[in-house]
Amino acid sequence: MNGNDGRVVYEYAVLRVVPRVERGEYFNAGVLVYCRAHSFVAARTHLDEAKLRALDPAADAAGVRAALRAVEGVCAGGAAAGQAAGDDAGRRFRWLIAPRSTVVQPGPVHTGLTADPAAEPGRLLDLLVR
Repeated sequence: MNGNDGRVVYEYAVLRVVPRVERGEYFNAGVLVYCRAHSFVAARTHLDEAKLRALDPAADAAGVRAALRAVEGVCAGGAAAGQAAGDDAGRRFRWLIAPRSTVVQPGPVHTGLTADPAAEPGRLLDLLVR
């Protein structure tokens, strides 16, 4: 769907780090963006280790960072996407936003309008994470 001004609809979700799932405490560490009109999906992440340590001093920062990189890999497709490599952008996005009880979890999906879907991951990372 295109807006009258050339903008297209996109969907996004914030990636949350939940160091101790049983406590339910989390902080934002990335964003997922999907634009059907452009068959575009991408993730941008930023791990704030001070926040991670504040919620769990014994947290495995390297493991959390690897989980965030894995999300970026699934979005990128190709060999980095593992089993999802053959899926289209929409299927990869839907798989990544499925609820899960892990250290890296997706938040609710929201929508927006943009003229440049490729710019949205960086803009949203700055706005919602950094």
